Amino acid sequence: MTTARDIMHTGAQCIGAHQTLDEAARMMRDMHVGALPICGDDQKLHGIITDRDIVLRCVAEGKNPAEMTAMDLAGHLHCVRAEDSMETVLKKMQQHQIRRIPVIDGERLVGMISEADLAMGHREGHRLTDEQIIKFMDSVYMKQ
Repeated sequence: MTTARDIMHTGAQCIGAHQTLDEAARMMRDMHVGALPICGDDQKLHGIITDRDIVLRCVAEGKNPAEMTAMDLAGHLHCVRAEDSMETVLKKMQQHQIRRIPVIDGERLVGMISEADLAMGHREGHRLTDEQIIKFMDSVYMKQ
């Protein structure tokens, strides 16, 4: 059985809950990513922030990204466990229409799964079927 651990990117870097959104934007730019997990002082996962969050919920509303923190924009957190099956991962991403999902082991972040990981299989031998990819794309990109 293919699990979240088999397909995730390891080494995901967190932004601190109290770091500013301009720091988050620079981290995203430098790491070439569109989302960052938010970790608290306890090093536990507390949320996730996307480039879209920064643009729509800060900049577009005339707020100052140098004053707002990552935690100010953290919404409800959806994540999967490292041992969850790919079916569970896909179901959760489809249900919540999300393109990236953190992977935890216990309460610690161990990786991230993005839509690119799903589409490419990321690791040899862990590819999803065409039907699974199409169903994911329909659920995330099609208005229902």
